[in-house]
Amino acid sequence: MKIVQSVSGKFHHFHLARQLYRHSVLESIFSSYPVQKLREEGIPMDKIQTFPWVNLIERGVQRFGLTARQTWGLSRWHRESFDAYVARNLPECDVFLAHSGSGLFAGKLSQKRGGRYICDRGASHIRFWSEMLPEEFARWDEVFPGVDPQDIAREEAEYAQADVITLPSRFALRTFTEQGVSPEKIRVVPYGANLSSFEPVSQPDPETFEVLFVGAVSFLKGIPYLLNAFQKLQHPKKRLTLVGAVLPEMARYLQGKSLANVELTGPLPNSRLKEIMSRSHVMVFPSLNDGFGMVMGEAMACGCPVIASTNSGGEHLIDDGCEGFLIPIRDSAAILKHLEQLAQDPPLRDRLSRASLARVASLGGWNDYGDKMVSVLQELSGHTA
Repeated sequence: MKIVQSVSGKFHHFHLARQLYRHSVLESIFSSYPVQKLREEGIPMDKIQTFPWVNLIERGVQRFGLTARQTWGLSRWHRESFDAYVARNLPECDVFLAHSGSGLFAGKLSQKRGGRYICDRGASHIRFWSEMLPEEFARWDEVFPGVDPQDIAREEAEYAQADVITLPSRFALRTFTEQGVSPEKIRVVPYGANLSSFEPVSQPDPETFEVLFVGAVSFLKGIPYLLNAFQKLQHPKKRLTLVGAVLPEMARYLQGKSLANVELTGPLPNSRLKEIMSRSHVMVFPSLNDGFGMVMGEAMACGCPVIASTNSGGEHLIDDGCEGFLIPIRDSAAILKHLEQLAQDPPLRDRLSRASLARVASLGGWNDYGDKMVSVLQELSGHTA
């Protein structure tokens, strides 16, 4: 069985490529990342093909502070030129597996040759995503710049063309079936946690209460609801650490807001991140729309319990009240309730911490994800690894 991957960027696809290489089925992986950024990904360089030029131009233009709408055409050119490059250079394969948004041309070619085409979507259905964001922005008196209608049309064409759509969570599945996509066409394969990079390296201070968030500091991640809950939390030594890039609309929202006991660190390397996760009493991930927030598994691998929204993929990692808590989206009261529980009940925190470590270890990290994906590929191709 020969598998070719395509990803306009990186995402989780290099974790998957390592797994396919482990199973001796990876023919090649195409990426729009520069090759120097991929040298330490643990995949032989002769398996990696890159087309970084338009990606580099797009990243350079973004530094000028243009809005998303102003760069629609450039972003579209990036995806379509990358897809065309892959199609021109596509080797013979049994299955072509492309990250959504840039696999239509090569996917059709693979099918024309007698192979199969998987559209791998790491998030909710694009229409769910594009309809939720304007609504959320309006709640905070911001205007959402919109989603390029041509991007929506292209993604939906991929969903229709693909033999199978792979998704990381039951939440993502629900958004697809609500849009009329047959569940028979979909396979749900949750992502793994990088157990080699995340482990407990310290302990939380029993005299403080450390709350953590990791991800883009944005409306999409539910940050206003977390801030509202944290401000109401009564604890003499509380601190909220927000790790991740602050998006422009969130920077405007934060102006004039009380940020007492709140620290914004910006993005951090994994070596720093696991230290903060290990000393945090809880991570809150109140995302409105995440196919599968990989940071949840990483925090749990450090012994940090998680409060996650039902739109985060957390249902695959957390049994409510066992490893952490599952909450509705946009629910500051629910976040506050569970923060108060954990702040007031150290034995509960310890129990959830131990359960988190056990749960993540039982899932087998990325190896388990790789094994399940290979099973999907075998089913689709009719081959065995």
